[in-house]
Amino acid sequence: MAKKYNSINAYIDEFPDETRKKLYELKECILSVVPNAKELFTYGVPAFTLIKDGKMEDQIMIAGFKKHVGFYPHPATIEFFEKKLSSYKRGKGSVQFPLDKELPKELIIEMVRYRFKQINGLHM
Repeated sequence: MAKKYNSINAYIDEFPDETRKKLYELKECILSVVPNAKELFTYGVPAFTLIKDGKMEDQIMIAGFKKHVGFYPHPATIEFFEKKLSSYKRGKGSVQFPLDKELPKELIIEMVRYRFKQINGLHM
């Protein structure tokens, strides 16, 4: 059974230095776009709701791993940014950022902003 955490920071603080640093950077990128995002856990990993009472479709998730951090902004976001993400390993709704490279913070912020606007029906 997965360990239960009482906060996203408690989850992040369980990781080695480099992973912890990257996870906090991802969190900062998300909160820089949506400062009032609610922090919760979905499928045992940190999630941030982009709208009040947001369901899974309205969340961005992050996760730590041995050699990378995972960023889960939604399949539509991954598809929209496919060219800019071409140098990263991707899944349908996720991207892996290796620990041995700097995070593309401006791109991550752009992706969060895109998803936020998409959820809220704003023109992009």
